[in-house]
Amino acid sequence: MTLPSSASFASSPDALTEFVVHAQLMLDPATPEPMRRQAEPRLLSLLPTLQALGVFELFAIRDPALQALVRDELAAAVSRHASGAETAEKAEA
Repeated sequence: MTLPSSASFASSPDALTEFVVHAQLMLDPATPEPMRRQAEPRLLSLLPTLQALGVFELFAIRDPALQALVRDELAAAVSRHASGAETAEKAEA
């Protein structure tokens, strides 16, 4: 087994940093609501990268609301992926 090259995960540290920054913005009661609404889609867009890296297998999100948001979004992504695969199979048949 070999380690992946650092080039294959070049943007990964940036993704993790961005996730933490956006999560902190969303959780800070002093963050204005418009800024919170801007942070959420950016945070959610980072989930596939973080999931591919195994971040959610290594670390737990302690805030219950953020944990539920991430869990629900990851579950929805799995559902969308499965539904897309079924559609592709039907098109081939």
